[in-house]
Amino acid sequence: MTITAPRPSEPKISVLEEAGIRWIQIESPGAAEVDWLDAEYPFHELDLEDVRSRRQRPKVDDYDDYIFTVLHFPWYDKAEQRLFAAELNAFIGRDYIITLPNVPLKPIAAMFARLQADDELRAEWFAKGSGYLLYEVLDAMYRYCLPILDNIGRKLDDIEDVMFADGNERVLRDISNAKQEIIAYRKIMKPQRPVLRLLERDTVRFLAEDLEIYYDDLVDSSERIWDVLDNYKEVIDGLETTNESIINQKQNRILRILTVLTVLFLPLTFVTGLFGMNTGVPFEGHMHGFWIVSGFLAALGIGMVTAFKLARWL
Repeated sequence: MTITAPRPSEPKISVLEEAGIRWIQIESPGAAEVDWLDAEYPFHELDLEDVRSRRQRPKVDDYDDYIFTVLHFPWYDKAEQRLFAAELNAFIGRDYIITLPNVPLKPIAAMFARLQADDELRAEWFAKGSGYLLYEVLDAMYRYCLPILDNIGRKLDDIEDVMFADGNERVLRDISNAKQEIIAYRKIMKPQRPVLRLLERDTVRFLAEDLEIYYDDLVDSSERIWDVLDNYKEVIDGLETTNESIINQKQNRILRILTVLTVLFLPLTFVTGLFGMNTGVPFEGHMHGFWIVSGFLAALGIGMVTAFKLARWL
């Protein structure tokens, strides 16, 4: 049984019901939706306040007849081109699960639509209880995390490929952007790791005995993501250090060339200054004096450049 498309004056709530289990999906809940929850379910007022605030750390509140959990997942805002934390609040009881994402989350919306259209799959999943249904929701969210993680990995590969290209001024900005995404991703995932273990422990009473291992899979997914983030952190730190070394090397090369040019022109300036004095000098008044001095300066310059190359200063 499916109930959707409420009237504009009513709370925006979508419901799927099968085998005595109800899944209520409330996307970006507002005051009307929270008031509806307060009227329909005996939830603690602090949990409802957490739903209103949308600024909660990941946590699990365990009550006698239900569990309230707050989880965070990475969400890429294309408009701002930044990675943010999407908050997923969820209530789980013996015969219901209520999901309340604070931003539109495609995996949850897609799963809801899929179960809405597939009677056989809906009957299979709902028959396994509310705990299993929550597992499927969270598993879809963790699978959603992987493409974002892969995208960061591709950015790191691209940075490494173009880092040694001369004149590439975008490398520093790309490194900064990738580092910001890794830091944001780690900030999202780190406080959630212990919360998943609490959720694994507390949802046991809503799961059949042969289904308890599923939440172990969620913990494993979280740890794998964290391990990849640790690896990416080391990679981006290494790329940043390497890029700084390349920049320093380029600066040193420029300074070396400027130093050589300064040393090269120092004796030439001395000679031209010497012959420019208002006193008698060799070749003064000689018709070939200019060419003799010019030839001497050219020979001196060529000799110094040759000496610098032999010394590997150039």
